[in-house]
Amino acid sequence: MSSFATSPRKADRPLVGVVCDRFFVGDHDLHSVKESYRRALNQAASVTPVLIPAAEDIDDVASYLDAVSGLLLPGGASNVAPGLYGGEEPAAFLVDPARDHVAMQLIRGAASRGMPILAICRGFQELNVAFGGTLHPNIYDAGHDTEHREDPAETMAERYRYKHEVTLAPDGLLSEWIHADTAIVNSLHTQGIRTLAPGCSIEASHGDGLIEAIRRDDHPFALGVQWHPEVTAEVDPLSQALFAQFGEACRRYARRP
Repeated sequence: MSSFATSPRKADRPLVGVVCDRFFVGDHDLHSVKESYRRALNQAASVTPVLIPAAEDIDDVASYLDAVSGLLLPGGASNVAPGLYGGEEPAAFLVDPARDHVAMQLIRGAASRGMPILAICRGFQELNVAFGGTLHPNIYDAGHDTEHREDPAETMAERYRYKHEVTLAPDGLLSEWIHADTAIVNSLHTQGIRTLAPGCSIEASHGDGLIEAIRRDDHPFALGVQWHPEVTAEVDPLSQALFAQFGEACRRYARRP
């Protein structure tokens, strides 16, 4: 066990790994995470985020997982490569093979340790794929509601506004945390869950049948949401509860014997 995990002071505000996107800006090859995720982890979860690079030559993520007490898989501009869930290649959208490579290892490695996992948007889809689920490469081609769609012509505030209602599972964590059976969310995405991974349960769903949140049944805290709670973590009760509960789970993990 790392010395970090046994330090009472550091266990009060543990490190949480955040997997990066990999992309080019001009000729520059970058690793990046949006500020909104860092801010939500810092303020709403009261943890300290650290970035994990996305690189295809990373073949052992144990050293990263040894150093952290939680894992956040954020949204991103790219989508999960179809070849990872039995779909056809090449993809008709932006992919990030480096992130796919690292994220799948991180999810499975964190799960094997019982480490808390919070997965958002692309991360939500990665969580499902990592455990054997499949995705719709394009939910609109599959007949799902246009309420999920992102319009690049809109301002950022308009894109991330509350879009639609979801039904919360009556026996789920989300409904328990906010004492409600529905919530309004700000999901915007192209991919979505087609078949739920074995060993996972539905936490929330849209009226068109699309799954919007899941949890891993045999795990202390492995939860994924399709929407963007990091944007509304300062004002929205469900977003606040999600990050607060994740932060508490990370502290429990950091204090384990």
